[in-house]
Amino acid sequence: MISSLLILVGLVSVLSEPASSCGEKEFRSKDGFCCPMCNQGLHVSRDCTEDLGTKCQPCPEGTFTNKPNGLKSCPSCSLCTGHGLFTRHNCTATSDTVCWVVDGYFCVTPEISGCSFAKKHSKCKSGQKTKEPGSSTADTVCEDCPPGSFSVDGLNCTRWTECSESERQERDGSSVSDVVCSSASRHHYTLCYSFVPFLSLIIAAVIKN
Repeated sequence: MISSLLILVGLVSVLSEPASSCGEKEFRSKDGFCCPMCNQGLHVSRDCTEDLGTKCQPCPEGTFTNKPNGLKSCPSCSLCTGHGLFTRHNCTATSDTVCWVVDGYFCVTPEISGCSFAKKHSKCKSGQKTKEPGSSTADTVCEDCPPGSFSVDGLNCTRWTECSESERQERDGSSVSDVVCSSASRHHYTLCYSFVPFLSLIIAAVIKN
C-alpha cells in the first residue's frame, strides 16, 4: 500500500514538472526537439531531427532576417511608400529597409534606425507667429501674437502702427490686421467738400426768394 502511494506521488511530481526549455539560440520543433537556430539572412527549411541538424537556406530577394531565428520563412522588407517618406537604406538579406522623412515633414512613428510614418509640418495661422520651425523629428510650434501686434502670414508678429499727431486712427488694430491711419487735414477737407453742394443749394434758395 505504501509503495503504491510512493509510486503515485512520484508520477504526479514528474507530470507536474515543466518541460525543459531550449537554449538561447535554439527553437523547439513541432516534434519537440531543441533545434539550432538559423543565422541572420537565413530561415529554416527543415527542422532538426534526432540524427540531423537544422537545415537553413538564404532569404529570397525582398525579404530578410536580422537575428538568429527558427522562422520557416523570412518577413518581407518594408516599403517607404508612406506620405512624406523616402528610402535612406535599401533592404538586404540581413537588414530591413530604412525609411526617413522628406523636407517639410516630421516623423510620427520612429523606428530603431528610421521612421515608418510621417506628417506634414503644421502652418501657423494668422494672428500667430512661428516660435519653433518644424524639423525632421518635431512639428512646428506656434504662439499667439502678444497684445498690440498682428500677423497675417503666421510667421512673425509686427507691432501695430502708431498714428502721428497729424493723422487720425480710422481703424483699430487686431491680431490679424494693423491699425489704419489717415491724414487729419485730408479728413477735414473731405468734410468741407461734402458740405459744398448743400451750401450751394441754400444760397440758391435765398437768392431766388
